[in-house]
Amino acid sequence: MERLQKIMAQAGVASRRKCEALIQAGKVQVNGETVTELGFKADPKDDITVGGKPIKHERKLYLMLNKPKGVITSASDPQGRKIVADYLKGIKERVYPVGRLDYDTEGLLLLTNDGEFANLLTHPSHHVPRTYLATVRGVPHGSKLEKLAAGIKLEDGMTAPAEVEYHDVSPDDKHATIAITIHEGRNRQVRRMFEAIGHPVSRLKRVRIGDLGLANLQRGKFRHLTPQEIKALQSSGSKPHNVHKKVRPDKP
Repeated sequence: MERLQKIMAQAGVASRRKCEALIQAGKVQVNGETVTELGFKADPKDDITVGGKPIKHERKLYLMLNKPKGVITSASDPQGRKIVADYLKGIKERVYPVGRLDYDTEGLLLLTNDGEFANLLTHPSHHVPRTYLATVRGVPHGSKLEKLAAGIKLEDGMTAPAEVEYHDVSPDDKHATIAITIHEGRNRQVRRMFEAIGHPVSRLKRVRIGDLGLANLQRGKFRHLTPQEIKALQSSGSKPHNVHKKVRPDKP
């Protein structure tokens, strides 16, 4: 017997938190009886319906996509713009993004139908590190990068310590690419951090989640994660991380 929201999440209904909301809203039935108690336990073999539709125990999928710029991280878009599902040729199961990447942000995006796995990686308490390459206008020098590393004040509060270092600087000093690793998932956080120090982002690419990197995966392509990669990500999301600042402020 397992908690109902866990069974639902494992069946790919939604994240565990969203499944809890569905239960509390009275939209879930077990063997014909409506359940609203979050502590309710059921057998995965029970007749479980959500909104009158039975849940399906599909095979678990864990995908990595190199998301192009100009693609919506969503299951659908009323404006008819490209969505990440358009790039998952051959995948019949419905999978959901693990977290989000902005329309103008490219790079590593995980997708799965395992709600428990998604919740493990996105819950704020787990602080799974995410590394980005941010190309910015101008070249931010020592004291500015120190501010990003130590934590900088945004309109929604101070950011947590980050790891920041130069990746590349243009010969004419008109732009620089900074590698930044954060352990939070606020809306447009990296862009807002660089705007706060006076160096707006012109290109943003996520290159790593935990120990998983894009490697040679081409833009617009996806692949299945290996069992070892899945296990490593689950381990990364199941334990607290020591968040510390790291900065190399000197211009290369």
